[in-house]
Amino acid sequence: MSLFDIRRKHALPNEETALAGRSTPMPVTNSHAITGRPICPPFPGHLQSAIFGMGCFWGVEKKFWQAPGVYTTAVGYAAGVTSNPTYKEVCSGQTGHNEVVLVAYDPEQTNYQSLLTLFWEGHNPTQGMRQGNDLGTQYRSGIYVFDEAQRKAALHSRDQYQLELTASGFGEITTEICNAPSFYYAEDYHQQYLHKNPAGYCGLGGTGVTCPVGSGV
Repeated sequence: MSLFDIRRKHALPNEETALAGRSTPMPVTNSHAITGRPICPPFPGHLQSAIFGMGCFWGVEKKFWQAPGVYTTAVGYAAGVTSNPTYKEVCSGQTGHNEVVLVAYDPEQTNYQSLLTLFWEGHNPTQGMRQGNDLGTQYRSGIYVFDEAQRKAALHSRDQYQLELTASGFGEITTEICNAPSFYYAEDYHQQYLHKNPAGYCGLGGTGVTCPVGSGV
């Protein structure tokens, strides 16, 4: 990889430099490969949503679909500039998007704090534009909040986890925490990828440091 390519994979484009994208959304099968539940809204009215970026979205989605209280999951792209991007475009580093997972969960069976614990412990949030050997802007750590309650919970959990990481010799958390942006669905073959391809690649790995945020409902 050239020095130019390395720099591009670490730099987010702006509206002038990003790819133009398209107005047509990515067609997806609106059925979770495991549960048969819809992966596109509207979801049942009592459910709540969350969006997380933790590296390659294949392993991240599996971690969340296995979590108690999660109704459905989907993988996609968010927090960039290009509208309705393709996977190839996102991987080019020229869209600004992150690989993320949309989680719809039942607040009577779990809570946002439990999802945050899974988020922090499931990856290394101190690596900037990478996750392990996966290098690029699409692998950055991110929490995309839907309301002020989620924002406060995310910021509090970050500060608490930073104390634990620092005590264990890790650096500063680089996770971006911002309002939930447009979520663009990834191509069908990415949805529930590790269920369809059990031996598929999963680069997800945590720090081994426990997150002190409570996990009770």
